Amino acid sequence: MTEPHGGRNGVVMASGSKKVIFAALAGNGALAVTKLVASSVTGSSAMLSEAVHSIVDTTNQLLLLLGLKQSKQPPDEQHPFGYGLRLYFWAFVVAIVIFGFGGGLSIWEGVDKIRNPHPVESAWLNYLVLAISLAIEGTVWTVALREFRKTKGDLGWVQAVRGSKDPLIFTVLFEDTAAVLGLIVAFFGIYLSRTLELPMLDGVASVLIGLILVCTAAFLALECQALMTGEGVQPQVRRDIKQIITGTPGVQGVNELLTMHFGPADVLVAVSLDFDDSISAAEVEAAVSSIESLIKRAHPQVQRIFVEAQGPVQHFKVAYPADIAPC
Repeated sequence: MTEPHGGRNGVVMASGSKKVIFAALAGNGALAVTKLVASSVTGSSAMLSEAVHSIVDTTNQLLLLLGLKQSKQPPDEQHPFGYGLRLYFWAFVVAIVIFGFGGGLSIWEGVDKIRNPHPVESAWLNYLVLAISLAIEGTVWTVALREFRKTKGDLGWVQAVRGSKDPLIFTVLFEDTAAVLGLIVAFFGIYLSRTLELPMLDGVASVLIGLILVCTAAFLALECQALMTGEGVQPQVRRDIKQIITGTPGVQGVNELLTMHFGPADVLVAVSLDFDDSISAAEVEAAVSSIESLIKRAHPQVQRIFVEAQGPVQHFKVAYPADIAPC
């Protein structure tokens, strides 16, 4: 069975995530300065939007590194399950930053240029910066894509993204995809504004770059909010865990199986089991130990397993008290 997104071990996953983030941080930091200089010299709104885009991306990578660092803090009395959810929180903040600062400012700058058009000066400088930017962003995008392909297994691209529990890699991947698209739009906006002698097209390009950022932010926000609100394991992982449990001698049935991701490689499993009434307490303990060992061996991302021994009738009464039991 294929596990999406690095189920083998959290160390490999974190290493791949850091590699992607550091590559993006180095590239975007250099590009932000270069694009700002080019936009101030040429007066291009599209280039200014690209500068804002790179500044936002650089900030985002710093926030993701902060989230990764905080998520590694050990559990304590106030956070007995650790700080893994901090990573999802900062990934969500990144999506908001892309929308609020990147997309909003680019659209505002583009609308202003459309209303007050002026020719782009020294276009050759813009083309040079865009070419360099495309080479750097393309390299970073390739690194992110390579790491994502390592974790997606046999799943399709959309299915792998939707099922991902590691926001670091797919956030950088989508940021850089948006960056490459933005560079292409900026190039054509500047080129057409000069060729057709329509300076407003430079502003149109800026608006389009902003819309690309808004769409990217919306998608990332939806993915991150699902993780922040307690998303469980993938269906195939859940089926595998249930198969391991039901295949254990002494287990007659599974009353309830609950899972939750506290991080990309930190899963909680809580299960209510109906054991054979004829077996001893020692045999129940042995069955529980076997279940924990087999599940963790098959899925190393499972860090905690809680097993409750309960008959189906008793479990139903606890889960659904008589006064609210479904008809």
